Amino acid sequence: MEKHTPPFRIYYEGRAFRHEATDATHGVEFHQIETLYVDKNASVANFKYIVESFLSTFFKKDMKVRLRPAYFPFVEPGFEIDMTCIRCGGKKCTLCTTGWVEIAGVGMVNQAVFRAAGYIPGEWKGIAFAFGVERLAMLKYNIPDLRLFYSGDLRFIEQF
Repeated sequence: MEKHTPPFRIYYEGRAFRHEATDATHGVEFHQIETLYVDKNASVANFKYIVESFLSTFFKKDMKVRLRPAYFPFVEPGFEIDMTCIRCGGKKCTLCTTGWVEIAGVGMVNQAVFRAAGYIPGEWKGIAFAFGVERLAMLKYNIPDLRLFYSGDLRFIEQF
């Protein structure tokens, strides 16, 4: 943020690391796509439209999202993003159990972050969100276990 003058839209990707228990859908290492959108009129409604459009294009079908309150550093308010289950269409299945699948985190950039970057507090609004690349691939290609990406098993890799 210190190197850009608002308004701006930044997209970047990279490896992420997290301290958590590893299972079929969670890992300590994964790849993440992050986006930061800063403008005078940025809002959660903008974000919801952007994400629904992205997911509908990515999965080639109409996708709906819902936001659940969540805590993330540097944003307030923060939300977990759920999308309708790609497998069952929201009817509940073994992938989702509720009709929804958690897909990303999002929030409005905290004004303290803008202040720390040298912006005048209250002048700008921002949306920050991130998607796990492996999670998107798992849903699109019906991959049952995140750990397959890091297994080194050529049979898994060669199917793509």
